[in-house]
Amino acid sequence: MSNHPSATQPLLLLIEDEPDTADLVTLIVKDMGYQVVHAADGSEALEKIALMPPPSLVLLDIQLPHVDGVTILETIRNTPDWQGVPVVMLTAVADQHCISKVASLKVQEYVLKPFKRDTLVKYVERARTRSAHP
Repeated sequence: MSNHPSATQPLLLLIEDEPDTADLVTLIVKDMGYQVVHAADGSEALEKIALMPPPSLVLLDIQLPHVDGVTILETIRNTPDWQGVPVVMLTAVADQHCISKVASLKVQEYVLKPFKRDTLVKYVERARTRSAHP
């Protein structure tokens, strides 16, 4: 996986610790035309948020090593250049309290694992459309 975005492709930050899921999601979103930057845990995600330009979209797991996805989402919403970046939660967490918490932090979509390819494509396209028309 290349971590050097192309100028012609929208950039997507994938924050996912499960290698098989990360590989599958990367294949799906690359087919959609995205350049993917992957962070395998919460600490790596925070480093990327601090160092890279804001992407077109973030796909974010909740259950991550080192720093959880809700904390990462709060960081994104508190980082000036990143505040408007659309975020799609991609998680196995179906807890209503957690869903409410991330909804309050302006998550565009909430995709439960396991997911079907078509479902992920639909939610990514919908998040991108919503972010293009605030």
